[in-house]
Amino acid sequence: MATILQTKIGRKIGSAESRRLVATDHIPGVIYGHGMVPVKITVERRDLRVALAGPAGVNTILELQVGDSKYPAIVKELQRDPVKRVVRHIDFMQISLTELITMDIPVRLTGIAKAVLSDGGLVDATVNTIQIRATASNIPNEILIDVTAMGMQDVIRLSDVVLPNGVSTVGDPDLVVVTVLETKTEEAAPVAAAAADGAATATPDAGAAPAGDAKPSA
Repeated sequence: MATILQTKIGRKIGSAESRRLVATDHIPGVIYGHGMVPVKITVERRDLRVALAGPAGVNTILELQVGDSKYPAIVKELQRDPVKRVVRHIDFMQISLTELITMDIPVRLTGIAKAVLSDGGLVDATVNTIQIRATASNIPNEILIDVTAMGMQDVIRLSDVVLPNGVSTVGDPDLVVVTVLETKTEEAAPVAAAAADGAATATPDAGAAPAGDAKPSA
């Protein structure tokens, strides 16, 4: 079920009006897509925050109430103030609930890799999101990747990722998504031990002159 978000139409345009709206906790925006004439709208900041507070976040399927009409839509772009980081403009894209759409979905790793438990390896996710294609009803909140079976130097590629039904990935199937790195701890230990041994054996020769008698070299 889509999350309903109330909007207001008929706002003025221009930088001054946009600043006024933002100052009163309203966000100017626009909805477009599927051949519709773009409609300039305004949403209350609190309403938007509540609408996007679910597990899907900015990928939430919304039902925008625009005047007497309702549009299924997703957030296409959020423009933020470069200093305060508050949203100052938002683009919504109308979608069809039966057509495939492309979205970036966050990745979450699950499990503890065997390489971490036995060899002290480090699991590294090389991407934060994966681009997928699905209908609106099949879009997952996140992509789960189980790393339990990963050994040292193993990799998981895009083509290896297990996806929910009705979901496919977009992009290079050979893209490395997760890898296991070897830590340097075990290599550093012998070096440190060798340095300590060298310091312990570096004692003055019996015939060496005291430090005070040392003479500068020519």
